[in-house]
Amino acid sequence: MSARGYSELPVGPVILDAGNSRLLKTGAWRTINRPVFKEENCSQCLLCWLFCPDMAVRVEDGKVVGFDYEYCKGCGVCAQECPGKKGQKAIAMEEEKK
Repeated sequence: MSARGYSELPVGPVILDAGNSRLLKTGAWRTINRPVFKEENCSQCLLCWLFCPDMAVRVEDGKVVGFDYEYCKGCGVCAQECPGKKGQKAIAMEEEKK
């Protein structure tokens, strides 16, 4: 996206450069918590991937493998939606470590 003066900006919310979401690393906005993946409790239902608003759930070969913290804002939706396996959730929200 090129720099523009205020008088050159379009009126309203307009995406000027399509396909640029990968450039916006939203992880810097993360809350005090972040999701931690517990593979042994994962049923591979992919609900975390489906509901994540930032596509921060990493999936390889059709299986959840963790999170991309550069894009995760710590909203906790993934942990909320996770059914886990045998009553044990595969995603826990833990305090961010400095």
